[in-house]
Amino acid sequence: MATPHIAASAGDFAPAVLMPGDPKRAERMAGQILDEARLVSSVRGIMAFTGICNAGANAGKPLSVMASGMGMPSIAIYATELFKFFGVERIIRVGTAGGISPKVDIGDVVIGIGAHTDSAMNELRIPGVHFAAVADFGLAAAAWAAADGDPKVHVGTIISSDNFYSTPPGRTQLLAAHNVLGVEMEAASLYGVAAEHGKQALAVLTISDHLTNGSPEMSSEQRETIFQGALRLAIAAALS
Repeated sequence: MATPHIAASAGDFAPAVLMPGDPKRAERMAGQILDEARLVSSVRGIMAFTGICNAGANAGKPLSVMASGMGMPSIAIYATELFKFFGVERIIRVGTAGGISPKVDIGDVVIGIGAHTDSAMNELRIPGVHFAAVADFGLAAAAWAAADGDPKVHVGTIISSDNFYSTPPGRTQLLAAHNVLGVEMEAASLYGVAAEHGKQALAVLTISDHLTNGSPEMSSEQRETIFQGALRLAIAAALS
């Protein structure tokens, strides 16, 4: 059953997978929210764990956690193999984003219902069509319901960018003017892969820095602490 990038067997993955980018974060997350967690793949250091969720109302349900690596090509590889070969039905990306809109601040959580992108990956899907990379409505609705009116949780569009360090002049201001909440590097590709395979996907993101309001970036310790709010919503969506 092993694929080129996942050394697992049939049944090793639960129907729902939480997917942070960082392998070490995946390991910490699995240790926190899974009972009976077992390592099911570690090809190229990308660790995947499956166990029984121990979080609140969702306790007792099977759940997997796997890292995606960085960027759209990386998450596309793992999402494709999970959906196509391992029986996974839904993937929830749990990561960080840079704030763009003045409506969001450091530590806020964004439920990304749609992902603009500067990548060409989704342009190749349907020639002549500008593909709309959108999240699964049911997953987004479940995450929003779990937020229970928290003013620090926002629903809206994000942008998935190929370039971390260089942004064309004026782009960030135009994105903010069009109510784009934040920028990250994976969701548009994940949404495209899910659409291709008839599966479900969502990104739930913590704002770790802000591109327009001058707020200082979070420390690694702060990220781990504040990350819990997004994780709670992601679990609620994954196991709804």
